[in-house]
Amino acid sequence: MSGRSCYFPLRSIYVLVVGLCSLQLMAQTPVTGDVAQPVPATETASPQPPRPLPNTNAQLGIGDLVDITVFGVPDLTTKARVNGSGDVYLPLIDYVHVAGLSLDEAQNLIQKRLEDGGFVRSPHVAIFVNESASQSVTLAGEVGRPGIYPLNGDRHLLDLISAAGGLTDKAGRIVTIEHREDPDHKVEVQISSNLTEDTNDNVAVYPGDLIIVSRAGIVYVVGDVARPSGFRIEDNAITVLKALALAGGGTRTSSLTKTRILRQTTNGVQEIPVNLKKILYAKASDLPLIKGDVLFVPGSAAKAAAYRTADAAMSLSTALAVVAVDH
Repeated sequence: MSGRSCYFPLRSIYVLVVGLCSLQLMAQTPVTGDVAQPVPATETASPQPPRPLPNTNAQLGIGDLVDITVFGVPDLTTKARVNGSGDVYLPLIDYVHVAGLSLDEAQNLIQKRLEDGGFVRSPHVAIFVNESASQSVTLAGEVGRPGIYPLNGDRHLLDLISAAGGLTDKAGRIVTIEHREDPDHKVEVQISSNLTEDTNDNVAVYPGDLIIVSRAGIVYVVGDVARPSGFRIEDNAITVLKALALAGGGTRTSSLTKTRILRQTTNGVQEIPVNLKKILYAKASDLPLIKGDVLFVPGSAAKAAAYRTADAAMSLSTALAVVAVDH
């Protein structure tokens, strides 16, 4: 009896130890069935959307092309352009007015529409601007690469001209700026031929501006001059004497008193008589020319005949002198 009384307690202790070990292993093993399984960290960590633009306060506007992403719901991800009414069309929630809203405001509005409609629980929306028609300026005219340029942050006129490859060799010095908010009041800026030295007229530009770099004016000097040609007006101001100097001056047969300016007007070509002889001797005021003017310096038939006669006489006298020497 004493042997059996010792055996049973030892057996009970053994069963108890085995049972405790089994319970410990069960506690460490995930329970299957209806209880949700632990999800790997790679699935639970929702990817954080990248910020679409550094400046999330930039406003959306008509013409902007945007990518709208709803994280976790790829069927709702879409690309849309802001229409003329300032709206974008999105699946499920129809049109959403986003013009004038910052990126953050537009994202929050779309999230609210999705959640209030019961379409997506706790949605996370990100907007990326592909083409920003509202946050850009249009640069046209005599620049290296005319086109539409994005405007991120504060920008000035010379920044954009430099980004467009600088001025062409035909560029004038007048730049016209038309603001989108006030198209009836255009601003004219006169820039220097050396952009590195021009700081006074380096005005600020704003989204939606239309910037036009003018073409330099051309005046033409033709007729009895040394170098007839067309000449660019650098500062949009040139006079008859300056144009004549660029053409190398008149010849010995020029009829300075019968010079004329030919100017194109709405009523046709206008002839303006110019007495160059008086202007050269400071007996008359120099006359301004405008772009497109033609300064015509005619030749004098009388002078030409006189010079031909003098040249013939000179040739004859030279020939006689040679004959006399030979004899």
